[in-house]
Amino acid sequence: MTVAYGATVAKRRLSRRLTELRGATTFTANQVCDKLGWGRGKLGRFEGNTWKRPELSDIRDLLRFYQVNDEERRELEELARRARARDWWREYGDVFGDTEFPGFEADATRVCLYMPLVLPGLLQTPAYTEAQMNVATQSPDWRKRTLEARQRRQEILDRDDGTAPRLEVVVTEASLLYQWGTREDRHALFTRLIELSQRAKVDLRLLRFQDGLHPGMCGPINIFDFPGGEPQAVFLETDFAIEEVNGLAEVGAYKEIFSRIRDAAADPATTTAELTRLREN
Repeated sequence: MTVAYGATVAKRRLSRRLTELRGATTFTANQVCDKLGWGRGKLGRFEGNTWKRPELSDIRDLLRFYQVNDEERRELEELARRARARDWWREYGDVFGDTEFPGFEADATRVCLYMPLVLPGLLQTPAYTEAQMNVATQSPDWRKRTLEARQRRQEILDRDDGTAPRLEVVVTEASLLYQWGTREDRHALFTRLIELSQRAKVDLRLLRFQDGLHPGMCGPINIFDFPGGEPQAVFLETDFAIEEVNGLAEVGAYKEIFSRIRDAAADPATTTAELTRLREN
């Protein structure tokens, strides 16, 4: 059965499969380009997943050259078609740069999040985002666009077709106790967090000051799982840059750190009770 990958993961998987197909031959990437009359470096961009939108004619040329059977040809052509979708976040290059981070986020079946000093973007209310952006050094236009993009990203949590990802997130007491906005703004934030914590597909945990030091003191972590056994992706998201973590060892290290952070945090029931208490203070 064909797995319904989203555009970003479909493109990533297609790149990986094309690399594997050439690896099963004796040809270098440049030799394949020469055979197909392409400019040198073109196949390298495909295999390195540095292309934007794959052309179906190019994919078909490659599949004929590699003598792919009909079943696999249909699967890879379907990946190429999915990869050509023009997602909303591509209009926000000023916010996301060249990274495909929001596409991975949107395509994930499970999202694991941790940030040490602010709430992750998927949990923020507009008022919280505005307060955070107002102390940033970027331009007002950039802050406005970031607010828009952050609200669009949150739509994945409300998908009602069964594709909303499982969300495992650890928030810190520090991210909740800074003074910002009005009392009503802060009350609305806690109400949103409590509502999220009660959803079946959300595991929300709180790291309290009383629980002491923990392995996530210094940096944020975003871990994305995908369908069909596709390899995980790990990103480090800040207000200034979004960096993808590469290498099995590095990815494994961040998975281990997140697991230890999660273990150090209060359990979901205690977290909901703490959020309710904080909302009333």
